[in-house]
Formats: sequence, structure tokens, C-alpha cells
Amino acid sequence: MKKSALLMGAILVSASVETLGQVKDKAPNIVFVLADDMGIGDLGCYGQRKIKTPNIDQLAEGGLLFTNHYSGSTVSAPSRCSLLTGKHTGHGYIRGNKGVKSENGFFDLHLPQEEITVAEILKAQGYATMCVGKWGLGGPETSGSPINKGFDYFFGYLSQGAAHRYYPEYLYENEKKVMLNGEVYSHFLIMEKGLDFIKKNADQPFFAYFAITPPHADLDYPDLSQYEDAFPETPYINNKKKGFKTQMKPKAAYASMVSEIDKNVGQIIQLLKDKGVWENTIFIFSSDNGVHCVGGHEPDFFDSNGPYRGYKRDLYEGGVRAPFIVNWPNVIKKKRTTDHITTFWDFLPTVAEIVGAKPVKEVDGISYLSLLTGKGKEPRNHDYIYYEFYEQGGKQSILKDGWKLIRLNMSKPEKLKEELYYLPDDIGEEKDLINQYPGKAGMLRELAMKARTESQHFKWENSK
Repeated sequence: MKKSALLMGAILVSASVETLGQVKDKAPNIVFVLADDMGIGDLGCYGQRKIKTPNIDQLAEGGLLFTNHYSGSTVSAPSRCSLLTGKHTGHGYIRGNKGVKSENGFFDLHLPQEEITVAEILKAQGYATMCVGKWGLGGPETSGSPINKGFDYFFGYLSQGAAHRYYPEYLYENEKKVMLNGEVYSHFLIMEKGLDFIKKNADQPFFAYFAITPPHADLDYPDLSQYEDAFPETPYINNKKKGFKTQMKPKAAYASMVSEIDKNVGQIIQLLKDKGVWENTIFIFSSDNGVHCVGGHEPDFFDSNGPYRGYKRDLYEGGVRAPFIVNWPNVIKKKRTTDHITTFWDFLPTVAEIVGAKPVKEVDGISYLSLLTGKGKEPRNHDYIYYEFYEQGGKQSILKDGWKLIRLNMSKPEKLKEELYYLPDDIGEEKDLINQYPGKAGMLRELAMKARTESQHFKWENSK
């Protein structure tokens, strides 16, 4: 990557208040609600008709709805790494869900000390910072622990693998275990802790990162009454010790989990209003990757991935497209929609520009602040959208000027398969044009290999 592109991350501004022309002399609060494995089609504002999401839909009615937003990856840990460090998976430190054993247990590969996160930037600017829910970027007493990555407070699952269970034996508060003995529905307690943080810090700028776990499998929710008899059900039965739990009404459970998230958004908004800080809060809602299709969930029944092909773990659009909604009452005065291509790795440079932080070097993101304000020039276009993935034989994709190359079986060159799509005419990726346009495929193939650096931890030859 060219040096000029690497330096496009955070833009140095003299003062965020002057730049934004805000009515208050206080930096804006930032609330980011990140759902886990929710599809872009699961929300009413993106076309959902069977699941009710009135609060999120209202968030979009008064804010900015992104129709071409890309998540950080097609699975959890690398997507969160991208969101917090501003790098795509060709440059990110964490490029897959990779476990590491330590004396404290089995946790995810941890971010090193030199990786700068959004939370570290905001904390240096005087923000109170919080993460509740699922971390997945390092265990306790490592450089990747949330309290060593800029967060004043953490509560939830440090390990993304442990977050599959909603009645855990324990959760972590900062780096200490809080014993729950399998008797507490974790999400309720996680939300309680997150709301409590806002209550305690509403008198100063804060960053509240709700990395909540629904609707990730297990499909597990205490009260299915809202959707109990709404859908034809096929029970999901698992008699093994491993894997996702049995759920007799998986459709009702999934819909209930999505509506629970919507209720949570309403709870957060009401608290912000009660504390008198709603107008000066940037509220963002998204999901970490495409919809899952495990544990009994039938994404096609709900049209969870909208018009896109593929699910979680795919590099087709359905695996990496994400809902993305931003509401900022002081700045976004009416509903708008943007089809400008944006990504998770744009979040860090956007935040840096908002708060007037010093530039963070060698990031891939581009600030979309001007999209939020509606003033000035639109952000420059990404040269390309790049992904690499290390499961299911290894995958790679690159999107440039509407042309998308997908490479499968990266771990076995003799079985390498390539597919080429032109998204403006084929958003569902149904027409493989690889034979008609070999020159275009060759150009994208060469660009894909230039878009990445080698990783000591992630190699395609080790992909399963």
C-alpha cells in the first residue's frame, strides 16, 4: 500500500468543536451498539417484515442510513479488530478467530501493545470508555485485555468462544471473574452494567461500546411469548455435549433475540434523554458480520441477508455487508440515506477527526465525518475493499469499481477456485464472469496480493 493511502486514517484538526460547529462546548458522546451475527435484512429499516424493530427503525428515521457498509470480516474477532484499529484483514493483527492457551485459560489471540485502538484515542482526549459484551481480542493479563486497550471498564465475555452460551458459569468484570453459576441470562446483566456506566459518566464525554452477544447462537432467550406461535417451526435437536443447544422453536427464539436488541436500543436512547445528553450523542448501530445459519436458524425464512448471497464465513456480500445507522441529533437534522461505500476500518479515522486527535499512521480507513455532517466534500472512495479469511480452506476477495474477485481454497493451490462478479448488475452474485473477463480477474488478483502483508499468526496453508 502506498504511504499516502496509509496516512489517510485520522485527520488532525485544530479543535473538534470548531470543526463541527456544535452548539455545545462539549465533545460528543459516542455510543456504538454492535450486534453479533445479525443480518442486514433483520431490521425493518432494511426491509424486514416478520421481526419487529421499531426503535432501530426510528433511529434510522432520524439519522443516516448506510446502504453500502462493509463489516471488518466475516467472523467475530477480526471484525472487531478492524473496527477498533482501523485496518482491514490484509493488515490487521487479528485476521481470524484464533485461540491461545495461557495460565488463565483459553482466550483469543491478543492485540499487541503497539496496536492503537479507538478507545485509546478517546481516553487520551478525556473520554470515559466502556466495553460490555464480547471482547475477543485478548485474555486477562495480556496486552490485548480491554483494560490495556483503552477501556476504563469492561464487563462480559473476554473470549469470543465462551459467548456461545447465555447462561455461563462466570463473566469477567475487568479482569476478575464474576461467578454466575449458570443461573443468570448473561445479556440482561451485560446491558445492566452498560446502562449503569452511562448513568455514572453522563457528566463527561464518554464512549460506550455495547458489543452485545445476541442474536449469535445458541438460539436462547428466556421469554418467547412475543413470537411463540408466529412461525412454522422445525425443532433443532442436539443430543451431543458439544455444539449449539437444542431449541424447539428456533424461529421464535431468533426473532425474540433481535427484538430484545431493539428494546435495548430504546433503553439506551431513553437513558441518554433522561440524562440530558441525547442531542450531543453520536449513536451508531451495526452488526459484526453477516447472519449466521447455525443452531436452528433459517436465515432465508426471515430474508436475513436481504438481496445478498451468502452468510457468516462467506466472502460473498451476505457474509460481509452490515447494517449501519448513525443518529446524531445535534448534527444530523433529518433522515438521510447514503450509498457511499464505507467500512468498519473507517470508524477509527472518523472518530479521530471528530475529537481532533493526532493522526494514527498506517491505517486503511477513511473518515466519513463529512457524510455525517452533510457538509464539505464526500470522503474519497476506497481504492478497493479487501478481505482474507482462514477457515473453510482459506478465502480471499477484493472489490474495485464494482468488480469483485473471490478466491476459494487458498490453502490448496491445486484446488484454487476463482469467481468474478460485477455487482452493479448482479448484487446477488449469481453470474460468474471469470471466463468472459480473464484480464479483469488478473488485474484484481494482482491487486489482492499487493493489498496485504504477511502475518506471523495467519497463513492460508494452515487453513482448515
